Amino acid sequence: MDRIKLPSLVHYELILQVLERQTMMSADRDPIVRERVQQLIVTLRKALSQHKLLEVTCEHQQMEIEHVWSLNAVIGKQEVTTRE
Repeated sequence: MDRIKLPSLVHYELILQVLERQTMMSADRDPIVRERVQQLIVTLRKALSQHKLLEVTCEHQQMEIEHVWSLNAVIGKQEVTTRE
């Protein structure tokens, strides 16, 4: 069976830290921007919670999880890059 590929949880943590430590400082000057940033933080925390729940579900179903750190993967000697 193929592994379920999921982003590493550290990706959520990085984004949350940037928003909470840096973006929120700048957003404090404008109540509308501050509210939007707070909404984004809440949404990301919910996504992180759902991600963890998915991992628990996969473990219960005995599905193997592979944490993906990047969209770049090395297959043999050929590098595959996904571009937007």
